[in-house]
Amino acid sequence: MQQQLGQLALLVKDYDEAIRYYTQILDFELLEDSPLTNAKRWVRVAPLGSTCQLLLAKAVNETQLSQVGHQAGGRVFLFLYTDDFWRDYHKYCSRGVEFIRIPTEEPYGIVSVFTDLYGNLWDLIQPNSSEASI
Repeated sequence: MQQQLGQLALLVKDYDEAIRYYTQILDFELLEDSPLTNAKRWVRVAPLGSTCQLLLAKAVNETQLSQVGHQAGGRVFLFLYTDDFWRDYHKYCSRGVEFIRIPTEEPYGIVSVFTDLYGNLWDLIQPNSSEASI
């Protein structure tokens, strides 16, 4: 039996602002935006060609709202692999993405940490060819 992660739920404050950020700033694809009720939508985004997707889940109460941007307790939560680190790093910088750690070359590849619109921490990584394929 083979398994893989299909999607991860990511708490957001607003569907439309999250869609704009992930599609216009990070260049993700909007895969689905389906209304479920008057207040709830099924919204999926992902990098082009990715098999794992983000399900943008709108926070609906104070407990959930308090966790937006803090789902991993201040640790890097998401890892965005790229085949060209410097292309994406410079593109994201020009679009206002905040990188909180300078790019470094590590044994596993080139990496830097950025925050998304809600403060979630992401690694932007160009893995060494032996670590992963893009």
